[in-house]
Amino acid sequence: MPEALRVLLDQNVSREIAPWLRALRPSWVVNHVSEVGLLGADDADIFDWAVANGALIVTFDEDFADQRSFPVGSHHGVMRLRVWPTTVEETQSALARLLRDVADEELAGALVIVDRLRIRVRRPRI
Repeated sequence: MPEALRVLLDQNVSREIAPWLRALRPSWVVNHVSEVGLLGADDADIFDWAVANGALIVTFDEDFADQRSFPVGSHHGVMRLRVWPTTVEETQSALARLLRDVADEELAGALVIVDRLRIRVRRPRI
C-alpha cells in the first residue's frame, strides 16, 4: 500500500479547507500551518517543516513557485493556487478540479500550478 500523501496548507489558505480536504481525501494527512505551530512563520520555516515532514505545500504564495528559491526536486511538492478571489469556494473548486484530473502519484515532489483554465505539473528530473 502506498504511503499517504502529506499536505501542509499555507497560512494564506483558509483553515476551512483542511477538514474539507480530509473528507475528500481521507487517505491524505492534511494539516494547516495553524495546527502545527507555524502560524505567522516565514516561507523558509514553512518550507523547512514541509521538507522535514514529507509534506506537499498548498499555497497562494507565488514565492513557493520560484524555482530559484524552491527548485523542483528539493521538496515533496508545491501546489500553487492561482485563482481569484481566494475565497473558500474558489479554493475548493480549484482543488476539486485538481483531484479529479491529476493522480496523487503525480503530485509528490512536483510543482503544480492550478489556475482557472488549466493545471500544470512540473515533475523533478530523474
